[in-house]
Amino acid sequence: MEPFAEVLAAGGRSNSLGRAGEVLALLRDDPARLDELVACISHDDPWVRMRAVDTVEKLVRERPALGQPYLPHVLDDLTRSGQPSVQWHVAQLLALLDLDDDQRARAVRWLTDRLRTADVDWIVAAQSMGTLVGLHHDGHVATDDVVALLEVQTTHRSASVRRKAAGFLTAVRERG
Repeated sequence: MEPFAEVLAAGGRSNSLGRAGEVLALLRDDPARLDELVACISHDDPWVRMRAVDTVEKLVRERPALGQPYLPHVLDDLTRSGQPSVQWHVAQLLALLDLDDDQRARAVRWLTDRLRTADVDWIVAAQSMGTLVGLHHDGHVATDDVVALLEVQTTHRSASVRRKAAGFLTAVRERG
């Protein structure tokens, strides 16, 4: 197969995942090229970045151990991305990977920064809320902190985010 950056560029400038499914199928059978795919998340082309991070997230969802060596890269580099399609997948990856105490604290800070304002991409808000609530349920985030951030998201311009925030608020308050 040709270089992943070329494969992921196929599909042009659309929200289509193009040929990302081919990359995922190849990596399912032989993850030896995972470094190449992860490198594509830093590609100059935002569509390549989007397709690469989506493919990484799908692979890690199926086989979390494959993503574990990349956790420092996720926390050190990918959290700096301003691209919403990278950010929402980072939020998903943070929920899938095993975090030590320091990594968890960094993840919570990053997620919190996404949710401090309702002026955040809708899917970044949704994924960040889900991951942060999961960390709360595991006892890693204080109820008051999560409630305050979810209340901010109840004012989001997206009705979907507002509904999700309200649902999470109910669950968090019931759980205490």
